[in-house]
Amino acid sequence: MDTTKSNKNHPKSTAYSTFAVLFYINRQKIKKNGMCPLMGRISINAEIAQFSAGIDVDPSLWDAKTYRLTGRSRHAAEANFQIKQLSEKIHRYYKQILDEQGYITAELVKNAIGGIGRKKENLLELFREHNDEYAKQVGVTRSAETMRNYISVYNQTENFLRTHYNVEDIPMRQLELSFIEKFDSFMRIEQGFTAHTVSSYTIILRKIIRRAISQGILHKNPFASYIPEQPPRKRRHMTQEELDKFINISIASKSVCHTRDMFIFATFTGLSYADMCNLSEEHIHKEQNGSFWIKIKRQKTGSQCNIPLLDIPLQIMEKYKSERKGNTIFNMINLSCMNVNLKKIAKLCGIEKPITYHQSRHNFGTLITLSQGVPMETVSQMMGHKCIKTTQIYAKLTRQKLNEDMKKLSRRMGQKYRLSDYAENENEANQCKTVQLKPNNYGK
Repeated sequence: MDTTKSNKNHPKSTAYSTFAVLFYINRQKIKKNGMCPLMGRISINAEIAQFSAGIDVDPSLWDAKTYRLTGRSRHAAEANFQIKQLSEKIHRYYKQILDEQGYITAELVKNAIGGIGRKKENLLELFREHNDEYAKQVGVTRSAETMRNYISVYNQTENFLRTHYNVEDIPMRQLELSFIEKFDSFMRIEQGFTAHTVSSYTIILRKIIRRAISQGILHKNPFASYIPEQPPRKRRHMTQEELDKFINISIASKSVCHTRDMFIFATFTGLSYADMCNLSEEHIHKEQNGSFWIKIKRQKTGSQCNIPLLDIPLQIMEKYKSERKGNTIFNMINLSCMNVNLKKIAKLCGIEKPITYHQSRHNFGTLITLSQGVPMETVSQMMGHKCIKTTQIYAKLTRQKLNEDMKKLSRRMGQKYRLSDYAENENEANQCKTVQLKPNNYGK
């Protein structure tokens, strides 16, 4: 029998806690295969808690003095290994609970073995808990696409642990800066991921760390000083010329035309795909001045969006009004199918760069609003951003657009205008009393 004595300065602890763990077999419940279930008993001071070890053993091999099976059979070796692991786990929980709470009971240790009231102390264990909770919200307040991202990061982390640490999981308290730095290199070099993918994956991994901190598993962030290499931010919106082509192109296919119309509707409202799917008649409000507004909570963040409906989205709503099924405004097709159709439209328009459905939201943030002088605070509220820093990204991209437009203007202007020369004498000064801009022969 394993016993331990400890002394803790805590109002609920006794001067000494006597801790013992023993195992025995329940011979009254012999199974059809002749095996008996293994039971465990935890004793702390005068309190006893019994539990099932979840192991079946051959009663003829059981040694009640050593709490192990005798012999060298495979069954004996596997059962003894499981008993050893369980015993170590019980002692670990005993120490952990005593350190964290300052007092210990047999029932607390028993509950920890069964996972009741026990914090997830390993990385993948906590990751699974997060994913299980997230999965229950998919289709309600969370998207299936984000769920797939979490699963992908979990799988990559599991693969990384097996490849580089030769373990199935790792205690949260053993994590340090070198872990995420190695994980970063693993994804870049061995997996061949882009800088953008690595950045998005490490963001998810760091979210699990924040979860551990919030649950009291960790007291500080081991990855606090990690700064991932940021991929160069590319323009994620279309040019005005490209958008004009999308709006005006003639499309023979009804399904492809529907995709184009949904893309344009999102461009003029800023709604994401998930919010477009959820958009219903209850979200459309008519004001006293006759204007129509969309008032909806974003599925991703739960933030309220108040968006005025301009002429083009109103025309699109009217176009598909007769096709409605129930209260939903549009019959949205699968997102992947939409992106396939968008490639077809881009080809018809002579646009070589890839166009994705989510670009419509970026179009709204740049071309439709910020570029037209709409205040950033207003854009942030319409797009349902929780933090205005997110909207500032669009503002930065808008400044890039303005710079690009000015460069194009400069190239078009060329030497069309030039500054008049300095007047060296009075006659020239009289002819040119003020600085002028004179047209030259550019373009003639």
